[in-house]
Amino acid sequence: MLIRSAALLLALILAAPASATGVEWRMNRVAPARDGSLLQQAVLDAHNRARSAVGLAPLRWSTTLAVAAAHHAEVLARAGQLFHAEQPGGDGRQGENLFAGTRGGYAYDEMVRYWLDERRYFRNRPSPGFSRTGRWQDAAHYAQIVWRTTTEVGCAMETGQTQDFLVCRYNPGGELAGRRAY
Repeated sequence: MLIRSAALLLALILAAPASATGVEWRMNRVAPARDGSLLQQAVLDAHNRARSAVGLAPLRWSTTLAVAAAHHAEVLARAGQLFHAEQPGGDGRQGENLFAGTRGGYAYDEMVRYWLDERRYFRNRPSPGFSRTGRWQDAAHYAQIVWRTTTEVGCAMETGQTQDFLVCRYNPGGELAGRRAY
């Protein structure tokens, strides 16, 4: 019986939807409130608190970036998996942070908090050497949020069959090779 229970628990964990930063599973939780103005406020509040903490100017909301984020969020929801959008190089490139988690399981500020939690791995060194772990991916979401030259953010969320997908776009994009975040 104990072996069967352990096998069932392992199967449930392996079947749980993954976020951009790890496996998350939520049970018996009331779905958080959702709408565009709540998303905008939660994203701006969380991003700008993080930026203020390191002496950076606040980001402005961009409807243009939010539309681009919505398009990619729809693609992710249809595909049921995370992957970055193809983008042009150079000046037209936007920064992009992605999150996926159990459908209805996360409030907007919780989604952004996963990115902000990467601060513990971040050190303000030239990109891509900004991670204490030696893996730039471990601090890349946070680095984009606190990238000095970024001035705008726009985000959108779409719901897939089992997961919610949050996409945030940034202008100008950060994480430029050889440069520090701030």
